[in-house]
Amino acid sequence: MKALIFDEPNKPIVTQVQTPGITDNEVLIQSRRVGICHSDYELLAGQYIIPISYPVVPGHEWVGEVVEVGKNVDGFKPGDRVVGECVINTPERIHHFGFSMDGADREFFAARPEWLHKLPDAVDDAKGALIEPFTCGYYAVLRHGGVCAADTVVVSGGGTIGLVSAAAAIGMGARVIVVDPVPLRREIAMKLGADGTIDPTDGDPIEAVQEMTKGGADLVVECAGHPASLANVFDYARDDGDVSMVGINIGQKFPVELGKIQIKNLNVKGCIGSPGVWPAAIRFLERTGLDLSPIQTHSYNIDDAMTALELGKSPDKAVKVTLEIS
Repeated sequence: MKALIFDEPNKPIVTQVQTPGITDNEVLIQSRRVGICHSDYELLAGQYIIPISYPVVPGHEWVGEVVEVGKNVDGFKPGDRVVGECVINTPERIHHFGFSMDGADREFFAARPEWLHKLPDAVDDAKGALIEPFTCGYYAVLRHGGVCAADTVVVSGGGTIGLVSAAAAIGMGARVIVVDPVPLRREIAMKLGADGTIDPTDGDPIEAVQEMTKGGADLVVECAGHPASLANVFDYARDDGDVSMVGINIGQKFPVELGKIQIKNLNVKGCIGSPGVWPAAIRFLERTGLDLSPIQTHSYNIDDAMTALELGKSPDKAVKVTLEIS
């Protein structure tokens, strides 16, 4: 079968590998679509946040179809469309699917049923491949209890996680404003249903947020991890407001006026991953009918994975690039 493999740091290849078998406690999945994530580039560069080894098959944002079921597996059958969580507890260690263990960028792979979730018919494959990042945005909004039509949400950073965070808040009925310097991202935010966008390079973004929100946002979701964004988020929030810190910035230091947390009585929470929300996030997408397709800007066959990986490095040209595996 075909597979995209990171053979060693900075060496991606598409090659033929042996199709895996399954144990009595596993299912065999035919991979359909897999999104390329920013963290895949970190993996390719050899800089991921947990220990990794090469060669490794990437791919943790995926949708697939069950084609074979082990005799001890209940609840799944051939033909079921599924997605899977990427933080996996095994007897040996906690694995990150697509990082410390081989992922979904291959035609078939074995999986344990405990970390799989069925997709309802209303959620197509394109949306299914976005469920993993969507769960992260959904969790970032739920981290503070969720929002409603009475609330204003400011999302700082309009990459994939910022856009799915915006989509989650939009689906909950909130007024949403996205702050990002890239025109493509601001355009997609509007297609998702945002009420407005701000280019932080065009004037003072704090003044713009304060003007558009009439005093600050009820919830700010920081998704950029960029020093300029991180320095501004406390000013984007209203007094007694909430801030979800999602953007990853590890090892860098920059000045931030932390006293604003106390002065404004802010409720600030860090967010990592999407623990415990996958079933709810899938139901949310099914029942709201949220259209996430504007985020998925490009799709390539696995044979063209090198082109896809190169395009994914250009935030002004692409947001979510997806590989069609089978």
